[in-house]
Amino acid sequence: MSKSLKQPNRLKEGGRIDRSRKLSFTFNGQRYQGHAGDTLASALLANGVDIVNRSFKYSRPRGIVAAGAEEPNALIQLGSTEAAQVPNVRATQQALFDGLVARSTNGWPNVQHDLMGWVGKVGGRFMPPGFYYKTFMAPASMWMTYEKYIRKSAGLGRSPMERDPDSYDHLNQHCDLLVIGAGPAGLAAALTAARSGARVILADEQEEMGGSLLDSRELVDNQPAAQWAERVLKELAGLDNVTLLARTTANGYHDHHFVTLHERRTEHLGETAPLVNGHRPSRSRMHRVRAGQVLLATGAHERPLVYGNNDLPGNLLAGAVSTYIRRYGVVPGHKLVLSTSNDYAYRAALDWLDAGREVVAIVDARPAPNGEWVEQARARGIRIIEGAAVLEAKGASRVNGARVATIDAGAFKVTGQAETLDCDTIASSGGYSPVIHLASHTGARPTWNEEILGFVPSLVKGVHAAGSARGIHDLAAGMADGVAMAAQALEALNRPVQAIELPQVEARREGAACALYQIPHEKPTLRAPKQFVDLQNDVTAAGIELATREGFESIEHVKRYTAMGFGTDQGKLGNINGMAIAARCLNRSIPEVGTTVFRPNYTPVTFGAIVGRHCRELFDPERYTALHQWHVENGAEFEDVGQWKRPWYFPQTVNGKKESMHEAVARECLAVREKVGILDASTLGKIDIQGPDAREFLNRVYTNKWLKLEVGRVRYGLMCKDDGMLMDDGTTSCLGENHFLMTTTTGGAAGVLEWLELWHQTEWPELDVTFTSVTDHWATMTVTGPEARKLLAEITDIDLDRSAFKFMDWREGNVAGVPARVFRISFTGELAYEINVQANYAMHVWKTLFEHGDKYGLTPYGTETMHVLRAEKGFIIAGQDSDGSVTPEDLGMQWAVGYDKPYSWIGKRALSRSDTRRTDRKQLVGLKPKDPTVVLEEGAQIVFDPDHAIPMPMVGHVTSSYYSPTLGSGFALAVVKGGHQRMGETVYLPMADGKTHAAEIVGTIFYDPKGERQNV
Repeated sequence: MSKSLKQPNRLKEGGRIDRSRKLSFTFNGQRYQGHAGDTLASALLANGVDIVNRSFKYSRPRGIVAAGAEEPNALIQLGSTEAAQVPNVRATQQALFDGLVARSTNGWPNVQHDLMGWVGKVGGRFMPPGFYYKTFMAPASMWMTYEKYIRKSAGLGRSPMERDPDSYDHLNQHCDLLVIGAGPAGLAAALTAARSGARVILADEQEEMGGSLLDSRELVDNQPAAQWAERVLKELAGLDNVTLLARTTANGYHDHHFVTLHERRTEHLGETAPLVNGHRPSRSRMHRVRAGQVLLATGAHERPLVYGNNDLPGNLLAGAVSTYIRRYGVVPGHKLVLSTSNDYAYRAALDWLDAGREVVAIVDARPAPNGEWVEQARARGIRIIEGAAVLEAKGASRVNGARVATIDAGAFKVTGQAETLDCDTIASSGGYSPVIHLASHTGARPTWNEEILGFVPSLVKGVHAAGSARGIHDLAAGMADGVAMAAQALEALNRPVQAIELPQVEARREGAACALYQIPHEKPTLRAPKQFVDLQNDVTAAGIELATREGFESIEHVKRYTAMGFGTDQGKLGNINGMAIAARCLNRSIPEVGTTVFRPNYTPVTFGAIVGRHCRELFDPERYTALHQWHVENGAEFEDVGQWKRPWYFPQTVNGKKESMHEAVARECLAVREKVGILDASTLGKIDIQGPDAREFLNRVYTNKWLKLEVGRVRYGLMCKDDGMLMDDGTTSCLGENHFLMTTTTGGAAGVLEWLELWHQTEWPELDVTFTSVTDHWATMTVTGPEARKLLAEITDIDLDRSAFKFMDWREGNVAGVPARVFRISFTGELAYEINVQANYAMHVWKTLFEHGDKYGLTPYGTETMHVLRAEKGFIIAGQDSDGSVTPEDLGMQWAVGYDKPYSWIGKRALSRSDTRRTDRKQLVGLKPKDPTVVLEEGAQIVFDPDHAIPMPMVGHVTSSYYSPTLGSGFALAVVKGGHQRMGETVYLPMADGKTHAAEIVGTIFYDPKGERQNV
């Protein structure tokens, strides 16, 4: 369906758009035209589109209010295909491109005729703040129905259901001075720092840098202000020490001058980033900037006035009206009423008049306004109604009139007879609020400045604010302030300052503004037409009054009760007005009420930009051992352990039938117990530890003793967190007097290394020790079983005799002609050797073992078999048999704890607490099912009394459970309250299907309890 491509609100000339380039776009299924340089918002206004959305709570028709990041209504769904969907894009910040497709986020069946619109007609009475807390409490049986419809009506926009075709990236940056905001103060500051030789990054969120200079009525050096901005930007662009980032929002200020900048790189060009030299650039980029000093030149947001029906399409900010006229050549209506409390808003009326449209009246709340622009308005014959304000807007889907009356702002009452003015647009201005959001991200609370009627930022060391960001709104003064603040920043960096010559700006006489936030009505606020404070979240003045009557006195509580300043808005337009209303109701001043806390992000950032390239295969990369290809070729099934692909089991095909996992694991288990098996254990974490204090360090991080471990010996160790709970386990081998090799669990390798580094750097920096991850450097092959010695002897020059190479020894030599370290360690309870070779030689050694292993029945086995074999011996797996809440003593491993060590190792003190000494703690035991064919479910809950009424007291759970072909039955490990003292007792495991299994508590060692087989 197509609409006329004429732009009824577009001026024939003027603005900064390129009229020679016409761009077609679609909004809500209708086709329109705009020009290069338009935003979606300016193009919609040019085409006379009034309703761009429906409000979040009341489904009221909403139009465009602002021209920048502060826009609360025009949140649109962007994208013509499912994969290209981007929700909640501000139309005021989306550059127009040819073929753009957008829709409103709310409104069913469409935004013009929304069936939920009836809510807006009665919502104030029946949907006040907190109504859902009170309404949906009962009956409880209806909650599932309530929830369904509440969830359906909640939220803005929708997430795409298909894979994003675009890429995003991150870039780490450093600079001497980061200037945020490229308006007059920011440009002056950046130019000062740049000419002084400092490295400067200048970032601005708009499509074009220049800020308020781009639509200013004032002259700079007797020329339009925008020309001075163009000259400065041209000079900055030519300097090697300056980086200019347009379309870049500083969305978060963090500690130590770390600022995240979100750059929209191609979002102005199309849905999908176009190819450049055959490559598709990233759609957006997150700059992670570390700055020596930061200068905030973020400007100010104009405050709307709060009056009846101020949310109707056709209600705009006065400054936005000027921006659309002067920057985009768009007049958003025909007949204007301006309601203001300050001089600066008068420029909207003057611009409107210059565009050839009618200014019905300027309604000024001040009794006797007398500034320069006021006099210009009088001279041009504009009617000025003094000491008055717009009480309410009239209309249904668009403003068609304004009720105006004289008021007493201090007494908050209407003093005169109301008059209705015929108009289609109402512009309002209650003054300007400095943009303090980024400064607030540091935790610094802003302070109230009565002179400017706004909060100004409190700044931490190394942060400076300039211009309107700290309440200096005068153009000449703002530029001078930018230079002065840049000089302060350079002096803090001990850099020389080269002052710049400021341009000539003619001083403008301006009258004082008056404090006006909410306009009174003849009716009480609750009975008057809705007066919106936060347009995005449908928060009304009545809602704030109600919150204070219900006892909410803290502004943070008022915020949460009413939702003021929530969501993507972050209180840009409504917060000051909301605080003023709360202050009036509480009979306090605005500074006494204070502000809410602003948090990152300043404006919404897509998940893609946050994630960057850390997604898909780069988010969780698959890691392969050096033997992976052999496993693939030999039919291995894999499981993910950490990021590694580990062989799970090796099914064989027998008589045309492929083995099940149960059959394959049974075969592999018997091969290890009866002959010899081989496991790829390369994924075990390996940390090389060296230094004169290596022994002392190990003595402090492990629970057992390490000072006297001999070269050539290996020791098993437990590592606890500082709360005394088991963190990881593994063996550490003494390679030299000051040289050790630590092994960790596969999934725990990175965490253990980080743990070691943390304690070394923060607690024991005096210890001379270093840590290096060598997991990828060494491939590990475990040869285990009764025939292991015979097989290995055929391909090594190491003496494998029992007396020469004992259990928990390691030796260096050649294996298959390759230098190797061989460790006599067993995780199966059988005779075993762990062969470590440089990873590039792993395949050669592995294949050589198989060439010699046929006669011994050499069988590859995977992790599932490994789990069965180790559980038969009662060997734990950290993270499976422990869960962060068990101590070494809970595991029955007191033998690995050195309470008499001279230094207080990590976790020792925690193990002396009364809680960790309780006898009824969950303790590791073995479980033998009464029915030997039963394999208990891992995670199954354990009870002592199966007949206890529900809810039954849970006394433990199964941690590991398998069927053992060696034992011919199922068996399990479990943690049970006081389990060590309950040997021989029967426990019960109720299952979801109604069955209850019985099992006997036994010791944790089910096979070869004396350890004879591993010592042969």
